[in-house]
Amino acid sequence: MRFDERFIDELKARLRPSDVIGRTVKLKRQGREYVGLSPFSKEKSPSFFVNDDKGFFHDFSSGKHGDIISFLQETERLSFVEAVQRLAGEAGMQLPAEDPKEAEREQKRAGLSDWMDLAQKWFAANLRRTPGKAAREYLEKRGLPEDQWERFGLGYAPNDREGLKQALIQRGAKPAELVEAGMLISPESGGQPYDRFRDRLMFPILDARGRIVSFGGRAMNPDDRAKYLNGPESPLFHKGATLYGLPEARRILGAESKNDQAIIVVEGYMDVIACQRAGLPAVAPMGTALTEEQMERLWRVSSEPVLCFDGDAAGLRAAYRAIERSLPLLKAGRSFRFSLLGAGQDPDDILREKGAPALRQALADTHGFAEVLFRREQDLEPLDTPERKAGFKARLRNTASAIQDKDLAEQYRRDLFDRFDALFPRSPQRAPWTPGQGRRGFGPPPKLGQTAEGAQAMQSLFRAIEPVPAALAHGAIDDPERMDDHLEEIAAHGFGDKGLDGLAQELVRMRLSGHSLDSAALRRHLAQSGHDALVREVEKAAAKSGAPFLAANAPLAEARVRWSQAFDASTRVAALEDALAHARDVPGQDEAFRRLKAERDALRRAIKAGTIWEDSAGS
Repeated sequence: MRFDERFIDELKARLRPSDVIGRTVKLKRQGREYVGLSPFSKEKSPSFFVNDDKGFFHDFSSGKHGDIISFLQETERLSFVEAVQRLAGEAGMQLPAEDPKEAEREQKRAGLSDWMDLAQKWFAANLRRTPGKAAREYLEKRGLPEDQWERFGLGYAPNDREGLKQALIQRGAKPAELVEAGMLISPESGGQPYDRFRDRLMFPILDARGRIVSFGGRAMNPDDRAKYLNGPESPLFHKGATLYGLPEARRILGAESKNDQAIIVVEGYMDVIACQRAGLPAVAPMGTALTEEQMERLWRVSSEPVLCFDGDAAGLRAAYRAIERSLPLLKAGRSFRFSLLGAGQDPDDILREKGAPALRQALADTHGFAEVLFRREQDLEPLDTPERKAGFKARLRNTASAIQDKDLAEQYRRDLFDRFDALFPRSPQRAPWTPGQGRRGFGPPPKLGQTAEGAQAMQSLFRAIEPVPAALAHGAIDDPERMDDHLEEIAAHGFGDKGLDGLAQELVRMRLSGHSLDSAALRRHLAQSGHDALVREVEKAAAKSGAPFLAANAPLAEARVRWSQAFDASTRVAALEDALAHARDVPGQDEAFRRLKAERDALRRAIKAGTIWEDSAGS
């Protein structure tokens, strides 16, 4: 029995890996993943991870990696067909009926796919021959070394009307087949078919299962009317449903399963290659704006793909078009983030000029969907009169209502109106909120930007957050239970960075409120209460800390102990500051004062240098 790609994708979309795998492996949530003991090898500390957003499992002890189908094949020794049949029953999906015509079409597609593979080998061989000299020089100029050509299947189509045609006919191909596959053009006025791609650097286009379905060609002649040319629609290739680079991007995501890396959408073939060389899972649409089918495919891989554009006016317009098309499709767990690079820069430029670390850093600096949506409406006209402000607010209301998911539409309406109120404050700021107000000692959270605390949090976005306090805050958000033994200290001293005090108070308030929120729910709450941008800054700063308790493969119990030790060391500084203030002017306390000051200074140095982790690990 054969299953087409759409059936398999729909099957995976209906079933959560943690549910399927959780029947065999006892899983416990850890951050955005689930962790358990390996089903493939004996171990005492869990190293088996399941990621629902990315749709895979990864076992560090055995190196095995796959999806729900391969998991059943591995653990229950089922065939591929048996595994799909089992899962289809769970998902309530009717198995496709045996269709003689579909079987015939599939056989035909397989034949065309064989010619695609041979064409790619022919293009690759020509890249290294005399006719490919200009293409080789172009790749050298773009900084792509020869040892990377095979990885990306690059080749060259000579400036010959029948070069590919004759090469494949000699292997048994029929011209009509090659026309159907998009490799030859059949003149409308009659005559013999001829090669579609001539004097072009060739990029194979693969479907989600890694099969060559078409080609893209970059003209070597600067006077050519079409700089880039893709193959036409064919039985193999549907342009609006295909993403260039998707199989390699999935492999990168699998290899980096311990990191919360989202798939990245860039604008061209060379940008995809640049990102993937830097270890970033990037793809590109086929020279057009993202289609709904491509968005659905992206969301099956990442819950928040990153859309990368130039930061100039044209790049912003492209970002706004993506917003317009995707807005009705948004749901909980299905959105986009945006990376707006410097004007005139693209990922390939950054990799060549500054290197892979700079490219990874540039694409890590992202903006949320609501933030860019708000900017789109804000930039439409000057907001210098009451009428224009009212029009701006009406646009925000209409934009939120375009989201088909009603619950999400309401959350967007609130978020956009909160941003509006922060931009045009209606009343003076209130005094900072402090513990002791309201139910169980903590009152309702003030909105970001409407209080001195909110202003402080917003101001922190424009200065660097220290890595160690950021790591402590990040660890608390990832695993809220870590805070339970330290709530009083967090309420009194925060995480050791004044810019995080508002966030610390909100975390404590939520922990004491009786709401049992996991990390994902807590993040949603923080986003809705105006802390979204601050949390992103915390995550970026924490990534520089080297904190061992943030490692995805760290055992949960060990991570909690390390976090507590590091928190104790950090808050010890605040306690020493208080002790020094009391001992400073007390007669006969000079020696005690010096000892306290030496301990405080040593802890400060350890925190600043990041050696606090070694100190806490051995304490």
